[in-house]
Amino acid sequence: MDIETVFDASYARVLERQVDGKGFFEAFYERFVAASPEVAEKFRHTDMHRQQAMLKKSFYHLLTFYASSHADYYLDKVAISHNRRHLDIPPPLYDLWLETMVATLRDFDPAFNDTVELAWRLVMTPGIVYMKFHYERDTLVGEGDSA
Repeated sequence: MDIETVFDASYARVLERQVDGKGFFEAFYERFVAASPEVAEKFRHTDMHRQQAMLKKSFYHLLTFYASSHADYYLDKVAISHNRRHLDIPPPLYDLWLETMVATLRDFDPAFNDTVELAWRLVMTPGIVYMKFHYERDTLVGEGDSA
C-alpha cells in the first residue's frame, strides 16, 4: 500500500464533496468545536473561514513532514504558536483533533475503509507528535540544544 497515494486520492475525494451543504473543513470544525468545551473555548473568537483555509494549507505541510521527516518553516511556526506560552493547545486536544478528523472523513469519503483510515492516521500522526513535543518547549529542536 502506497500511503501517500491512498491519502492523496482520499483527500481529493473529500474536497469534492459536500455533506448537508458543508465542505469537509467546515464540517470538521463544527464537529471539533462541539466535541469539547475546551475546544469551543479555544475557538470562541476565531474567524472560522480563515481557520479552515489555514488547516487546508497545513495538510500540504503535514504530508511533506510525513514523507521527509523534516519540519519546514511553516510547521515550526505552527508548533511554536500552539505551545503552552502562546495558544496553549494541550497535547490531548491533538488526539481529539485526529479522532474528529477521522469521523469527518468517514462521512465525506465514499471510498472510506480501513486502508483509507490508516493512511490518514499515518500521514497526520508525525505532525501531531511534533506539535505535542513542542508544547512545553520555547525553542525548536536544534535551537538551544547543547552538545
